[in-house]
Amino acid sequence: MESAVRQPHSDLPDPQTEADADIIQMFTERQEQALAETEFRYGRLSRQLAFRILGDRQDAEECADDMLMQLWNSIPPAVPHSLPAYISALTRNIALNRYEERKAAKRGGGQMAAVLDEIAPFLADPDQNMEDKLTEIALRDALAAFLGTLTTENRLIFLARYWSFQPIAEIAAEHGVSTGSVKMSLKRTKEKLRKHLRKEGLI
Repeated sequence: MESAVRQPHSDLPDPQTEADADIIQMFTERQEQALAETEFRYGRLSRQLAFRILGDRQDAEECADDMLMQLWNSIPPAVPHSLPAYISALTRNIALNRYEERKAAKRGGGQMAAVLDEIAPFLADPDQNMEDKLTEIALRDALAAFLGTLTTENRLIFLARYWSFQPIAEIAAEHGVSTGSVKMSLKRTKEKLRKHLRKEGLI
């Protein structure tokens, strides 16, 4: 199959495109070209997300490689509705698992540790493992419902920080606002989230 890819992917996932559909079809037909096309289009996305969690470029490269193998093994039977979102989820899970494996020996230097420390007082019981709590919450409909109540800008800022683990300065630059504005947005959103989760009986 001739590649439909024209340009490499940038930082954030886009909706499903014709090129993505072609790549998924390559995976379905077990064409190894699918791996090269995915790396070309989404390799940077995967490496950046892994690096934000782990703070190590070699680990990020290995996570991106593992993501490609998981993608190959999961499609088929999986047929992602959004290829970039699916890739982001695979990468995030791989990187978080690696973080868990290594944190006992050394606390990671990436954004993961800072983000967990930052959000912990708003969500978790002090005696509960924060990573486990976030995983539990992420699986609940309550979080999706809460995100739907936010303005588009506040939702994007929140997800950039707590899903993609982006540094605050980077988020501010992308949105054309000050770091103080980003911090204030995050503070208000975390307060709202805490109230929402309490109302739902989750904390």
